[in-house]
Amino acid sequence: MVIERFEDIIAWQKSMQLAVMIYKLFKHCKDYSFRDQICRATVSISNNIAEGYERKTNKEFKQFLFIAKGSCGEVRSMTHLAFSLNYISKEN
Repeated sequence: MVIERFEDIIAWQKSMQLAVMIYKLFKHCKDYSFRDQICRATVSISNNIAEGYERKTNKEFKQFLFIAKGSCGEVRSMTHLAFSLNYISKEN
């Protein structure tokens, strides 16, 4: 498969699905700073994949993928915290 646009990248597609899920999951969360941070971190994943791809060099794309991976870690960490604070259930 030839990737002609960042929208063709499976990681970008999955990160968009994750962002929609996180936004829906936390839309009624009254801890606004928590909600805003997890939403920003989640959106950062897809945005960094897209921006890195559009830079058109492998070196820059790789750097932006590392940044996106860091945002994945932040989202995972925040979901652990959300579970501990009873913001989400194990099923979420």
